[in-house]
Parts: sequence; structure tokens; C-alpha cells
Amino acid sequence: MAKIERRLKGNFDSFLSNLDKEILGGSVSATFQAGSDFAAGDVRCAVRVYERYSMMGGSRLGANITLLGHGDDLSLSIITAGGSQAVFFKINTFGEEAFAEKIAGIVDAWAAGR
Repeated sequence: MAKIERRLKGNFDSFLSNLDKEILGGSVSATFQAGSDFAAGDVRCAVRVYERYSMMGGSRLGANITLLGHGDDLSLSIITAGGSQAVFFKINTFGEEAFAEKIAGIVDAWAAGR
């Protein structure tokens, strides 16, 4: 498992749309699995789950992304899991870490380009 968190400023919808486009466009094997959207007053939350194939692990792994927004204040959590072929413990986490870092790079590029 890999976990990365960021605090950002920006438009919730624009950020979420860009993130989805870049994740799916960044890997031929990346797929959108499911998502949920919630709102409580002016606070919004989006949960997204993506998968992609990991060459290192020889299997698919997932990324769970949670975006919380209040005005232009955004909080993001990226958690990846899977990719190991072991039964009782993890042999490697290279694929998980690479997927998390790829998504973090998308986030950081968006924040820098604002």
C-alpha cells in the first residue's frame, strides 16, 4: 500500500475532471472502476477508484482517490493497493508506489499550472 496526501487550492470540478482525464490517458491499462459524490452544505466529497496493470507485479492494482472540497480549499488522499502475488504477506509494493507517484505527479503539475 502507498498513501499520498495533498492540500490544494482550486476549482473542485476542474481538478476532478483533469485528474480523471490524466489518469485514464496516462496508461493504456488504466480503467475507472467506480465513484461516488457527496455534498453537505457547501462541502463536497468525491471518491474515485481506478485500476491499472502493473508490469512489476504482473497483476492489476487499484488506486482509491478521495477529494474533499470547501470553496477553493481541496484536500486529496491517494491510496493504492494490490499488485502483490503473495498469499500471506506482500512481496513487493513497487507497482503500488509507482501508481501513487504517477497520480501525485498529475496533482503537482495541475497545482503548478494554476
